[in-house]
Amino acid sequence: MEILPLRLLSAVDTAEQDREPTDLELDAIEREMPVILAAIDLLDAQISTLDRTPTELDAQRIRRARRRLLTARRELANRTTAASLPGGAA
Repeated sequence: MEILPLRLLSAVDTAEQDREPTDLELDAIEREMPVILAAIDLLDAQISTLDRTPTELDAQRIRRARRRLLTARRELANRTTAASLPGGAA
C-alpha cells in the first residue's frame, strides 16, 4: 500500500482535480477494496450502537467486523509484501 503525501487543496490545480484516475490508481483501489468494504462494515456496526446501549449481539457484530477488517488488512499486506520480494507474484 502506497501512502500518498497530503497536499493542501490550494496546491492542487483544477486540471489535476478534473482528471480521470489512471489505470495504476484504479488497480490500487481494486486491491484495497476488501479493506474498504470491511472498514465500512465495522463503521456500520459501530454506528448502529451510537444511540442505544449495545447488546451482546451488537458486541459480537462489532467483533466480527473488526476481525474481517484485520484479516483484509493482513491479506493486503501479505500480497503487497509477496509482490515486492524478488520473483514474487502480484
